[in-house]
Amino acid sequence: MKQRAVAVALGALLLAVLPAMAANLFSGPAVYDDIHRGFPGLGTALTAAALRGAVDLAAVVSLGAVVSVLFLHPRTTREAGRVRFGPDLSVLTWASGAWTVLAAANVLVSAPESNGLELGRLAEPGAFGHLFVSGYMPRAWTVSLIGALTLWLCAYWGSRWTTLLPGLWAGIIGALAPVVVGQVLVGPDHDFGGDAGALRTVAVGVLLGPVLVAAATQLIHPGEPAERPLDTRRIALTGLVGAGVVLATEAVVTWFKLAGTSPWDSVTGILAVLRLALLVALAVTFVVLRRRNPPTMAVPALLITAWVAIGAAMTRIPPPQYFVPTSISQVFMGFEVPDPPTFATLVGTGRLNLLFAVLAVAGIIAYLAMVIALRRRGTTWPISRVLLWCAGWLVVLAATSSGFGKYSAPDFGVHMVVHMSLAMLAPIFLVQGGVVTLILRTARVDRRRAGVHSWVTQILHWRLLRVLYHPAVVFIIFVGSYYGLYFTPLFGTMMRFHWAHQLMNLHFLATGYAYYSLIIGIDRPPRPLPHIAKLGYTFAAMPFHAFFGVAIYSAPTLFAQTYYEYLALPWADLERSQQMAGAVAWAGGEVPLIIAIVALCIQWARQDDKEARRRDRHLDRGLDTEFDAYNDMLKKLSDRERTL
Repeated sequence: MKQRAVAVALGALLLAVLPAMAANLFSGPAVYDDIHRGFPGLGTALTAAALRGAVDLAAVVSLGAVVSVLFLHPRTTREAGRVRFGPDLSVLTWASGAWTVLAAANVLVSAPESNGLELGRLAEPGAFGHLFVSGYMPRAWTVSLIGALTLWLCAYWGSRWTTLLPGLWAGIIGALAPVVVGQVLVGPDHDFGGDAGALRTVAVGVLLGPVLVAAATQLIHPGEPAERPLDTRRIALTGLVGAGVVLATEAVVTWFKLAGTSPWDSVTGILAVLRLALLVALAVTFVVLRRRNPPTMAVPALLITAWVAIGAAMTRIPPPQYFVPTSISQVFMGFEVPDPPTFATLVGTGRLNLLFAVLAVAGIIAYLAMVIALRRRGTTWPISRVLLWCAGWLVVLAATSSGFGKYSAPDFGVHMVVHMSLAMLAPIFLVQGGVVTLILRTARVDRRRAGVHSWVTQILHWRLLRVLYHPAVVFIIFVGSYYGLYFTPLFGTMMRFHWAHQLMNLHFLATGYAYYSLIIGIDRPPRPLPHIAKLGYTFAAMPFHAFFGVAIYSAPTLFAQTYYEYLALPWADLERSQQMAGAVAWAGGEVPLIIAIVALCIQWARQDDKEARRRDRHLDRGLDTEFDAYNDMLKKLSDRERTL
């Protein structure tokens, strides 16, 4: 068995590294000369290429393995809280360990290679520190190393189901780091390329990665009877969905990289067409395999490994978009903004924010699907919650894909409008949708197999969630992140990168949702507050928002001045824009909180009215236990006085 496992791992490794090495071997110094970088030597180039292919495969297998252990390993409801040992857990431990080692090796090799120097230069005193900060890739691989190491520690030491959840999130971040600062960061329209590349990376690891794990367990344990370690039919369905998602995002990335050129005019185009063909073949294979019981995963795994290998080879060749004339605005944002942000421009123009458009559409569709499923069972769900949930996502979509979203990068005042919309306005609607309650009501409880209901229940009772969702922690993060972001150099640095701008938007939305869920949320939080405490909790945030807005408005220096001066937009008025940002932060912080107070008072009144009707029903039925208990207490006191 061990020999078979080693043979499978070596075969997959060779398939992953050979295309990338061949790309560097046949192109030679030319690919480095094209991007005005020194040739680091054939040995360094081949080492970097081999490491890229190996680490990409290890990342996909690791993410697939943790998803398999968490959600695809058959457990009963009684066993749902424990990590059940099996071949998938072994694959997770070994793959995440390999990913950690390979990411560390990439940190060392990418430092000189990305600066056009040979590996031998690392032996010089102090050379590594200088080379490390001189390029994006060494720092990106450091993030990948931390993510992989966290996943390995969770897999190796964890015994609870919830222990693997931080490992999953860390692994996703680790897989994204070298992608978002790679080829999708350069050239016009890189905002589309970056979002599509990020979505593709997550989809490959989470949806297609389990296929590799299932194939490995089938090859290592051939002909295993009875109960299999993984539900291969569910994996085949997941893989089919994943193939569709990856195909769509890969098409966007291909369009971005080709930059209007023919696919047959460049090596990148030919390899991209080959990758698209592999995805089509993968989807067809899953359709065929779903008719078999159990489906064999060897062929899909081979196609996925080849797709990963060709992708690693493409990172070694500069794509056509590298050589398209690019303006300063396109360097930082991916697009031009020739017109000033007037009201007509903000309302009448727009640019699709791919990431948040996908999140909004997926959130609305999933919610409506659950509501329809409930109604088919004869269970009603308030239409007001449906409208509020959809309204929240429409606010997100309008804030990120309208003219406001387009001008949020070049204009600080518009940026603050988007910030307040995501952190203060959209969450007010979203938290009243009661999505967690809807999920629990929709998910069926099956004691024979743990499913969505048991997963959500475990997360809600998770100790770490109780700590993170503590009202004090949520308040500090919600309020403190404003000051920690804007009154430090972090804001100016993050505005230079599309992926960092998207990360800010996600943070605004998440922290706003957490804060308002404690005040007016329908879902019961781990530490619920009484209504009077909720009111005080809301009032406590008001002075911080007011001071934040005044501090921005009256600041003696400009925020992110270097970034905005790099853009050098002819219509820009940085001082006026900052004053507008301060005014928006002041009003945008106060008005939504007032709306929240009104909503809280309405909920409070309804709760009191509901409680009064309940007591009236008890009185009508002669079941007023409180009155009886009070009379009983008076009788006991009277009897005690008589005895004295």
